[in-house]
Amino acid sequence: MRQAACALLTLTLSTGLASAGSLDTLESFLKATKSGRADFTQVVTPPAKAGQAVRGKTSTGTFAFVRPLRFRFDYQKPFPMAIVADGQTLWLYDADLAQVTARKQAQTLGSTPAALVATAADLGALQKEFTLHAEADAEGLQWVQATPKARDSALQSVRLGLRLEGTFALLAKLEILDALGQRSVLSFDRFEVNPVNLGAAQFNFVPPPGVDVVRP
Repeated sequence: MRQAACALLTLTLSTGLASAGSLDTLESFLKATKSGRADFTQVVTPPAKAGQAVRGKTSTGTFAFVRPLRFRFDYQKPFPMAIVADGQTLWLYDADLAQVTARKQAQTLGSTPAALVATAADLGALQKEFTLHAEADAEGLQWVQATPKARDSALQSVRLGLRLEGTFALLAKLEILDALGQRSVLSFDRFEVNPVNLGAAQFNFVPPPGVDVVRP
């Protein structure tokens, strides 16, 4: 799960044509969804090795964000962990290790999945860091693939699965393939768009007493 969390800080097309509207749907999601909250299930699968069965590891938790500077992933099962961006600092709290890692947020998020989901304000902002490509509709979702432009990125690609619901575009899936071939798939449920009771104070993070704080 720790590798999956770091990947946050780090197909074959189905029959038919790629949806020309998926980039428009992503633009709608970025512009209209100023804040959001959802439950998530994450399945992390290591790279396949010849002759060995591959089994994914599953974790669950909650996700929230307020554009353009604040978000948090709170992992609940199987082990508690938190990733919190408060606007200045990106905090990673590992309860099992009793350790907090703190990094300057501005130097960390540019080409990460968090930029795709929670911090970018429009397609233009994303296209500074990613090459975006509309893919075919599949699983009842519209898909966009994002490939980092930086050659030294920790990611190979990220796929976003979006669903239209009423006047809003909702994020339904996020598929992350890192540079080592590890795949992480996040599925989002009960996605709330622009909840009225979600404010900046909910993204404050204070290290618990007694934990080590590392500032690399």
